[in-house]
Amino acid sequence: MDWHPYRSMLLLRVRSLANRLGESLLIIPAVMVLGAVLLELTVSRLDRILEPRSLPGFLRLSSEATVQLLSTIAGATITTVGVVFSLLVVSMQLASGQFSPRVLHTFFRERLGKVVVGLLTAVFTYCVLALRALPENLESTPTAVPHLTVDVAVLLTLVSVIALVLYLHRIARRQYVGSIIASITEETVGQVDAICRMRRHLPPREPPDVSGLGPPLVVSAQVSGWVQQVNTTGLLAAIPPGSVLRLETRVGAFLAKGIPLATLWPRPPRGETVGRAIQASLAVGDRRTTRQDVDFGLRQLSDIALRSLSPAVNDPTTAIEVVVRMATILRPLLLTELPPQVRVADNGSVLLQPWDLDHAEYVRHAFEQLRVYAAPHPQVAIALVRSLRMLWEAVEGADRLGTQRELERQLDLTLQGCERAPLLPADLEAVREAAMHAQNPLRQLAPPNAPVVH
Repeated sequence: MDWHPYRSMLLLRVRSLANRLGESLLIIPAVMVLGAVLLELTVSRLDRILEPRSLPGFLRLSSEATVQLLSTIAGATITTVGVVFSLLVVSMQLASGQFSPRVLHTFFRERLGKVVVGLLTAVFTYCVLALRALPENLESTPTAVPHLTVDVAVLLTLVSVIALVLYLHRIARRQYVGSIIASITEETVGQVDAICRMRRHLPPREPPDVSGLGPPLVVSAQVSGWVQQVNTTGLLAAIPPGSVLRLETRVGAFLAKGIPLATLWPRPPRGETVGRAIQASLAVGDRRTTRQDVDFGLRQLSDIALRSLSPAVNDPTTAIEVVVRMATILRPLLLTELPPQVRVADNGSVLLQPWDLDHAEYVRHAFEQLRVYAAPHPQVAIALVRSLRMLWEAVEGADRLGTQRELERQLDLTLQGCERAPLLPADLEAVREAAMHAQNPLRQLAPPNAPVVH
């Protein structure tokens, strides 16, 4: 029995589960609370079986002070947990309203906030269990005061305070739009690098003729949602040798339940089993993720720029930064060969992915909406046309005719939009001048006659 397709499907499920757990607000606090329970049981046992004088002690409190200290720490920490959750919710609301709802996943993946909540909850749990474990006759037997338990509670409190201060510093910096844009850019560039590494081992192939392979098997989607990941290795391993599988969707596309997901030639004997294996090779969720989806990173940046150019926000500087970041992503993406849409396995199986985005479509998705709203803002339009011109010259010698045509189209449409926008003649002339020559799009951010680093 060939376990390779099942191993590939299991790997896909593990990655999807890891992605969901990485955005969960409950996993890290739950693990830390469990650790606090085990720690309290261990420390309480040491307090009972060891001599009090043999234990290192920082605080030597009376029985009454011990109860009061543990009660105060428990009450303060559980109150602070509510404050931290409130800060997290407020920061996400501000980011959603000011930037884009699609950037919230960066806040859900913020590990420090989860650690702070988990640490505070763990300290609360530890102190409550320590109070429960105190002997009833503690006042009459001062030697029974659990000094080690109290010392550990104080130490955990100090660590919680330090972590809380770091979190407040982090969340304040996190609201800075430049940090959000840089985080999205870094994550997207990482996916571009993954495409470059994948392309080195995949030579281009010609699509086969499926007209003579007989009636196909059409596999339908069982759930609705966004295609988050596609395991191409699992798809090739799931179909019989010599078969041709055409994927009718792509990463980042939305699937509706019941629509065709894939078409397989010829129809295999065990169609239901093969169909389930094909469905299991795709991860479908209720939201898009950046994993395998460069287009989603461009979508997030575009949304931030569109929001910044709205009359309610009116922040063209943010839009200029987005344009520069988009050029940072698109330049290496346009210069690398994308994974081929035809893949052939060693056993002769063929996978067709005709719906995958090409270079021209990436350019269109990045600038199609942005150029419309940038037209009334001359500084944003200048940054946009300079970036388009820079990208055009970057791919000029890389055999990217279709990409160059799309860049020229976006450039022409941007100029037409500026001509119809209520711009001053001098501003319109500046936009036209920028479109004629390749310049660093950061030049306009510097004062006149200032040197520009290339």
